Amino acid sequence: MHAVDSAVRMLKEGGMDAIKLEGAAPSRITAAKAIVEAGIAVMGHVGLTPQAISVLGGFRPQGKTVESAIKVVETALALQKAGCFSIVLECVPAPVAAAATKALEIPTIGIGAGPFCSGQVLVYHDLLGMLQHPHHAKVTPKFCKQFGHVGDAINKALSEYKQEVESRSFPGPAHTPYRISDADVDGFLNELQKMGLSEAATAAAAAAENVETAGRSSEDNNCS
Repeated sequence: MHAVDSAVRMLKEGGMDAIKLEGAAPSRITAAKAIVEAGIAVMGHVGLTPQAISVLGGFRPQGKTVESAIKVVETALALQKAGCFSIVLECVPAPVAAAATKALEIPTIGIGAGPFCSGQVLVYHDLLGMLQHPHHAKVTPKFCKQFGHVGDAINKALSEYKQEVESRSFPGPAHTPYRISDADVDGFLNELQKMGLSEAATAAAAAAENVETAGRSSEDNNCS
């Protein structure tokens, strides 16, 4: 299979330990399973899949309707069954991410998916407020004058990010922007129950309540 050959080449030439596949079309599930069976670790990626933004109509959050929310959970479960060791959940409402995380036996990594994932990730250029990707030289020439010490600021920002993720203060209400309506939450919970995912439904309900409560608290603080 071409996907396996490509994965082998990426690991050999890129010096990587695993690969990440976006989406979960039947062909992607088949590819993920084949790559895992070839002895290569695979991370799945569902929700907003940046490599498919043309198909999605741009950078748009996913999982905002009952049908779309269930698809996120089903896709994550399918990737787990294919052998993925972890799943990235990108730009989905917090209750949907909470349900997927609870339904899975493998960890989830959230990006724009609320605070209920197993872990968090951000693109460091975004985290550090960098407008473009600088091409750093491996060795600074002796004739090069350093006009700034960006490393100190980077280390401070990354340290604060780590602390807030560990304390679960990030992502808070201000950075959990994607919402699913109360009616769609109820429909989503019902569909999860029908799938036999009662614990996932409980996690989603708790996440929805948590987000709503935190949002009200944030609004009250802004008004005071």
